[in-house]
Amino acid sequence: MKLSILLFLTILTTLNSCNGQNTSQKVKIENVVKGDSVTELGKSIMVVYQDKKNVYWFGSWETGVYRYDEKKLINYTTKHGLPNNRVDEIQQDESGNIYFASFYPKPTIVKFDGNTFTTLTPIPSNDWQLTSTDLWFKHTYDLENYVYRYDGTTLHKLQLPEPPNLPNPFGVYSIYKDIKGNIWFGTNPVGVCRYDGKSFDWITEEDVTEFRNEGANGVRSITEDKNGDFWFNTENRYSIYDSLTLKSNLFYTRHESIGSLDGKNTSGLNEYLSTVRDNENNLWFVTYRSGVWKYDGTKITHYAVQDNSQDITLFSIYKDNNGNLWLGTHENGAYKFNGQTFERFKP
Repeated sequence: MKLSILLFLTILTTLNSCNGQNTSQKVKIENVVKGDSVTELGKSIMVVYQDKKNVYWFGSWETGVYRYDEKKLINYTTKHGLPNNRVDEIQQDESGNIYFASFYPKPTIVKFDGNTFTTLTPIPSNDWQLTSTDLWFKHTYDLENYVYRYDGTTLHKLQLPEPPNLPNPFGVYSIYKDIKGNIWFGTNPVGVCRYDGKSFDWITEEDVTEFRNEGANGVRSITEDKNGDFWFNTENRYSIYDSLTLKSNLFYTRHESIGSLDGKNTSGLNEYLSTVRDNENNLWFVTYRSGVWKYDGTKITHYAVQDNSQDITLFSIYKDNNGNLWLGTHENGAYKFNGQTFERFKP
């Protein structure tokens, strides 16, 4: 009799346990964000990103974000959990979570785990660290000197120190991690700052800070060339010295390099919005309305990007996992380089 009662209780416990598991799974399925299936991208596609599974993400300033796995195109907007429909930046962490950052009307960073969107709450902090797995985010439009570091648990809101002898408020327009693991911050309007884990070093030359344009552009782009020199938004290149190994107080040396992009003294081509180095070590420069320029270390090649024979407004350039080049534009969707020209991308 006791054995029968014990067997009954065991079966009942097992059934309750199974029911609990099913309920949990059902809740999880109900919380999955499905998005809307669409057939084309919106017009405003400012950011292109490809994750570790080779899925493409397209960030818009008007219609949220699009996910494309080369089979289906899915659109996520505010109705699916995004705080707003503007996406300025896309990143991925070591666990595969995707992050969408919006900098207007206020900085907002959202984590997407494939099921739900979670808005991260920034915590004021002075915990400056350099860790290879941390994600860094900009604080662009408000001149408050802030950046964000996310360590997987806490979103640290950090305030950059002002450059020596130049106490101006600034926004951070670009962030770049170099091959040595240092973090660079491009600002508007006080130049470029490098953080090496211990100290902050500034380059505040006029050609970098864009004071000649009263801070109109800021440093929106930072990259290294094949020789390890840096390019900061202008036609000059900068050699950066390691103060720990060189017996010199110099932090950098500026080199007059390619001149204005077309070889002429035209101020409209002296500045660019975005840069990338391709798999052949060519540098690609994106201008607002003057197309794309490739620099192979010797010569410059121009690529017009047009719609109905009219130059379109560009915003960014991106190299995907296979080395393909993509453009983000203000009003004309995304463009992809086919080896000869940039053509509009149609899923």
